[in-house]
Amino acid sequence: MHPIPHFARVVFALVATLAFVTGLPGLASAQREARDNEYAVNDLRVQHRSYVMEETDESIPYAVFVPSTYDPSTPTPLIVSLHGAGRQFDWLMNYAGFLDQAEQHGYVVVTPLGYTRRGGYGYRGDSEQDRRAEQDVMNVFKLVTNEFNIDENRIYLWGHSMGGSGTYYIASRHPEIWAGLAAVAGGSMTAEYVDEEAIRHLPFLVIQGSDDQTVPASRARESVARMRALGMQHLYIEIPGGDHSLFVSRNPKVVGHLFSFFNLVAKTHGSK
Repeated sequence: MHPIPHFARVVFALVATLAFVTGLPGLASAQREARDNEYAVNDLRVQHRSYVMEETDESIPYAVFVPSTYDPSTPTPLIVSLHGAGRQFDWLMNYAGFLDQAEQHGYVVVTPLGYTRRGGYGYRGDSEQDRRAEQDVMNVFKLVTNEFNIDENRIYLWGHSMGGSGTYYIASRHPEIWAGLAAVAGGSMTAEYVDEEAIRHLPFLVIQGSDDQTVPASRARESVARMRALGMQHLYIEIPGGDHSLFVSRNPKVVGHLFSFFNLVAKTHGSK
């Protein structure tokens, strides 16, 4: 085997470095790691599952919660939940009171991974990483809706931080599915990855901490102002002193706002 010329080695190393730093599509950005399969929740009510993604022939994890009152003969509401960057796929099920309230109100809940723990959902543009993150969410959505008797007029999407961005993005790409949306400390109606015309008919809850140092409250306020200008049905809840994460993850009252909102909104029969 002939040795690689010094110049070629330098170029290869530079490309690899750039791929790591910038997340070039098709290179490091779309590679999965062992940690992507890790889970966080040990609650026996949570079913940890996986499926094989046809597009990549990889086993991708997801989690499902089914309320004890679930009856296969009765349509049941569904909440699709998108985690924040770097978190495990089931992370949101560990939020204070989340599963208890899903049980109380009779919701099936699913938490997709988004292909990796840093799925993206549009903010990188049309990247391989973002396409696979979206595909994973929709694959899991189809698995759950095929298995359970889901009320097609009561399917909801929400996310925290990166998952909030994902809520805007996924809803824009598949607006016909959702009865209501919620973004917590993430995403914006004014972002380039959002098709506002596609989702302006959807009820939207925005929850934000006033002292968030990761996603400033000003972004949420601008997003809500745009919703108001579009005449969207929306609700904005800003938590005084709230940070980026603990204000919702350790606060069952804030988690309760999600269920209160979703309990109020539903698609009218046959609506899109």
